[in-house]
Amino acid sequence: MPKLRTQYICQQCGKTSPREMGRCPQCGAWNSMVEEVVAQPAANAVRRGVGLGRRSSPLRLGEVAEDLEERVTLPIGEFARVLGGGVVPGSIVLVGGDPGIGKSTLLLQVALEMGRQFPVLYVSGEESERQIKMRAVRLLGDGSGSRSKGREANRLPEALYLVTETRLEVILEHVAEVKPRLLVVDSIQTTYLAELESSAGSVSQVRECASRLRELAKTSGVAVFLIGHVTKEGVIAGPRVLEHIVDTVLYLEGDRFQSYRLLRSVKNRFGATSEVGVFEMGERGMVEVPNPSEAFLAERMVNAPGSTIAVTMEGTRPLLVEVQGLTSPTPFGNPRRTANGVDFNRLLLIVAVLTRRVGLSLGEQDVFVNVVGGLTIDEPAADLALAAAIASSARNLAVRADSVLIGEVGLSGELRMVPQMHARLREAANLGFKTAIIPRRLHKGESYPEGIQVVEVRSLQQALEGALLVAQRG
Repeated sequence: MPKLRTQYICQQCGKTSPREMGRCPQCGAWNSMVEEVVAQPAANAVRRGVGLGRRSSPLRLGEVAEDLEERVTLPIGEFARVLGGGVVPGSIVLVGGDPGIGKSTLLLQVALEMGRQFPVLYVSGEESERQIKMRAVRLLGDGSGSRSKGREANRLPEALYLVTETRLEVILEHVAEVKPRLLVVDSIQTTYLAELESSAGSVSQVRECASRLRELAKTSGVAVFLIGHVTKEGVIAGPRVLEHIVDTVLYLEGDRFQSYRLLRSVKNRFGATSEVGVFEMGERGMVEVPNPSEAFLAERMVNAPGSTIAVTMEGTRPLLVEVQGLTSPTPFGNPRRTANGVDFNRLLLIVAVLTRRVGLSLGEQDVFVNVVGGLTIDEPAADLALAAAIASSARNLAVRADSVLIGEVGLSGELRMVPQMHARLREAANLGFKTAIIPRRLHKGESYPEGIQVVEVRSLQQALEGALLVAQRG
């Protein structure tokens, strides 16, 4: 009979300790060590790990079948784009995001669309079947507000099965009965194994349940989608445990007070990482935004001081976003620096370069920066647009509305080239922009897209003189 012993497991990173600790020594989280009872196997017991359910045998590379990754077409184009082109049979995908951001709504829309092609099982540990159906009927409504229940009921897919269950053993029995090609588990933190003593949502339960579901996906070819809760730090609960088990990790980002949502891929074994799909939350759920650049610039005020256009790359897709800057005399001794949508340290760097290299007096000015639409820009290609927005507000001169600014700003005030410049300029030209201010290229043999005038400059001072003087003369 196995011996029982007590250990403490960090619910953030999975660190184990034989005694209670107030702070995890690995991740530094406070009060995250939870007591769990584990069974210690006997000395003569055979250790059995979680495998793929069949005996493995080595194969030559040429003997491996090439049709194992045939993707299933997904009607939701933005979702398929992030996945790499469609749903791969036998894959396991983790979708995380803040509470109320729309994870369940998006995956229910996926289940509704795929349920018209083959059997789909939607397992919920947080909602009843009746609640899920009410949401499905709302998503399939015509948007007119009429209570045409008969017409909506006729549009419900016949092959979509709903069940409210949290015990994994019972969920696997339902899978064996329904034989779905797509399984949605909402959420992995509410699922538990009865053979484990720990509570649902603990690191051991999440790790073991995800491992069993991965075994199901790899042996049966069922595509599994898991919904994961997010901690206050913005990472999925038990993050490293789950991210190493699954094939794809997707994050649904966005401000709950904004209508736009970004589905971002941070890990994908079947496609490009850092790919982004853009949705808009509406009455009928997540609506695709096929041209996000045009949507982000729709309400822009033309020729307003402090407004510039940056071209950022989200995966393989270039996005044009508006960067706004505002400077105001501070009534206090220490000026404020507020960044919304850009890294705060990056803002401090740009302000220092503008003060030291360009000669702007920002020591007594509050500086506010905002990226319109609730987006977050992480790459340095938006440095030039950020600097121009601050300088435009400080000098009260508008940057011309049909120009974009692309480039990285160095500490010496120089501009550096950024990757995928041709794709950025092509997207700007397609949206009607006439001028692009970019760093001077090193190799003159490259050609730029037609339809846009490219102005190459060497320093931030030259870029600001060109952008602001053009605006002043025009």
